[in-house]
Amino acid sequence: MATVVAFHAHPDDEVLLTGGTIAMLAARGHRVVIVLACSVPMGGPGAKGSERLDQLTVSAVTLGAARVVHLGYADSGRGPMLYPDPPEAVRFARADLEEAAGRLSQVLREERADLLLSYDPRGGYGHPDHIKVHQVGARAAELTATRVLEATVPRELVSALFTPARLGRLVNGHHSRQIRAGFTPRGQITHRISVGRYARAKQAALAAHTSYTGSSSRSARLARVAVALPVPIFAIALGREWFAEPGAVTATVSRDVLRPVR
Repeated sequence: MATVVAFHAHPDDEVLLTGGTIAMLAARGHRVVIVLACSVPMGGPGAKGSERLDQLTVSAVTLGAARVVHLGYADSGRGPMLYPDPPEAVRFARADLEEAAGRLSQVLREERADLLLSYDPRGGYGHPDHIKVHQVGARAAELTATRVLEATVPRELVSALFTPARLGRLVNGHHSRQIRAGFTPRGQITHRISVGRYARAKQAALAAHTSYTGSSSRSARLARVAVALPVPIFAIALGREWFAEPGAVTATVSRDVLRPVR
């Protein structure tokens, strides 16, 4: 049995990017630990932040994760340099790389992790906290000699979905061109995981994040639609998850995250 650490920026990211994979690994008896970088919301500590973390706990239990660890950084927002740090926290995007990687490395060593799930170099669609997850994850993997897979989506798929319908502005106000320039080219995808069998758990975990799905943000509208879908339709829409293994060169795509590609 393996131990997998899934490193994420914000509550709900663990579902959207790796929820099915977490549920699948847990169902097969592997130990999965979710590490959250930003456990302090934009406005600083308070009831809203406590609610978000409680919802993350419910999501983690729903997916079968064994443990949740908070690194204690604050959300950075879309423009981290415009916002001062809240009381007793540092915005993750401006956190010291070595310090943050040290905190994550401690968890990797405690858990004797076999695999770290992180983000691609663009942080998917370019959120500063997501980019920082990639940087911190890569450094922590280097410090601990831990194998890493970077959660992503094929760039071509994103472009096909967002261009015709002009949906780019639905994701945190991004312009569609920013969305289409992010993520990972299909040729660099090394793992494509079918998680349709775990759609019910993934959908329930997303539904647990009511602070997100109940918000007025544009991306929350899509999340509410996803939560309301019949499970078989949800499985079709969100039944695949993708990863890229840094340094791997392959002509085939693995269907098993625990199998390295070289």
